[in-house]
Amino acid sequence: MKYNYQFGNNFYNYYGNMGIKSTKYRILAPEQSQNVQPGMEYLMKPLPIFDNPNYKGSGKLKGKVAIITGGDSGLGRACAVAFVKEGAKVVIPYYNEHKDANFTKQYIENLGGECMLLSGDIAKKSFSDEIVEKTLRRFGKIDILVNNAGVQYQQDQLESISDEQFDRTLKVNLYGMFYLTRAVLPHLKSGASIINLSSVTTFYGDPQLIDYVTTKGGIVGFTRALARNLALKNIRVNAIAPGFCWSALQPACWVKEKIPSLGSNSAMARGAMPYELAPTFVFLASDDSSYVTGQVLHNNGGEVMG
Repeated sequence: MKYNYQFGNNFYNYYGNMGIKSTKYRILAPEQSQNVQPGMEYLMKPLPIFDNPNYKGSGKLKGKVAIITGGDSGLGRACAVAFVKEGAKVVIPYYNEHKDANFTKQYIENLGGECMLLSGDIAKKSFSDEIVEKTLRRFGKIDILVNNAGVQYQQDQLESISDEQFDRTLKVNLYGMFYLTRAVLPHLKSGASIINLSSVTTFYGDPQLIDYVTTKGGIVGFTRALARNLALKNIRVNAIAPGFCWSALQPACWVKEKIPSLGSNSAMARGAMPYELAPTFVFLASDDSSYVTGQVLHNNGGEVMG
């Protein structure tokens, strides 16, 4: 086994036998793990790359107000930074990752943007009500909702999933999305956009993430049904189904030995850094996707096609 981190292209080279067809592929990180959910980004090695310095905003979201759950880190942070570059003001509800959240807020403010942090448990209905109330109090409106927050736990078999784990996974990933969307909906006007986070695991059925896949499949159904329900109000509802992306959720979920091989089954033989998905969020949030609703966009490096 050989690790050789190359800063220029942000990949390690891996040589070894991880039980897949190819014995040489590119990885984003060496073995590591965390014992907290949904994980702390500042502890990761290497740190995820969430901002592309070559990405220049063009005012696509000028004057918009966006709520991005889990925007403290990972895909949520990349989404928030891209939205701010496009002129949006962002509200970031997060769980308890205070160090990550404050870094994100400072980064956004250094870009000249506005960011409000709200800490709480998205699984509780009362937190959704608080998010909406405080967003309206500060910014006066809501234009975009990104339901990004989630948890995932690795278990090798169904019998290993405890009632507590199953309940927590559904409460965070599904209930939280439902509560917040329902609370936000009365305040959305024509042209608003809702973006939900599904996962590539929904489309191939990851055998070690049964409860997680259940929630992410539910999110696809929720997205399609709500899109039809709101279409004539000109409120668009879409989903993104990422493949493996280097975020705190990964070392918080998987055993450390699995980290180097994550993403290796994609056609590109690698996972993604968060900044690579940020333009997809911008597309779905902006008028560029004015005729797109009820869709699932697959940023997965070719792991699942069709």
